[in-house]
Amino acid sequence: MSANLIPALFLDRDGVINVDKNYVCKSEDFEFIEGIFDLCRKASEAGMAIVVVTNQAGIARGYYSERQFNNLSDWMCSQFLSYGVKIDAVYFCPFHPDHGIGPYKIESFDRKPSPGMILRAEKDLGLDLARSALVGDRLSDIAAAKAAGIRHSIYLSKVEGKSACKPDIRLSSLREVTDYLFPDQCVRY
Repeated sequence: MSANLIPALFLDRDGVINVDKNYVCKSEDFEFIEGIFDLCRKASEAGMAIVVVTNQAGIARGYYSERQFNNLSDWMCSQFLSYGVKIDAVYFCPFHPDHGIGPYKIESFDRKPSPGMILRAEKDLGLDLARSALVGDRLSDIAAAKAAGIRHSIYLSKVEGKSACKPDIRLSSLREVTDYLFPDQCVRY
């Protein structure tokens, strides 16, 4: 491990950054979840990179295009910037092995629960996964975090999920996530 590696806060998109409204592809349908800007601001102040890792089956299913997704991602990142927070990278998987159409109907190491997007971010951005955290609202997010070696896997859910893959902690709000990762301004990672 190099001293130059930095920790990251990995975030799933739908259900963590924005309310999951099934295949959001337009800014007018994008509703930020309360507490996301504060969480990311504290992570940034603590020296963490902020990285979005999101499965986008809506592309695979033909509901919207990669271009529409990229336009929405650019808009989302600009909203974060207006709150003083920079999103360092957005990684997405447009493939689905069962419900994809044409070239999008394939298995992909990037599709969570596989850790491909996280491992690419580690390499691209020089990240220290052993000092990083991932917040996800699905157990596939948690499985990807575990497979990649992320230290803190946080399951954002009001109900307990049943799976062989156990998160490090289950919390019900982004405020709780912020308090968990940054208790009294101390950093847990």
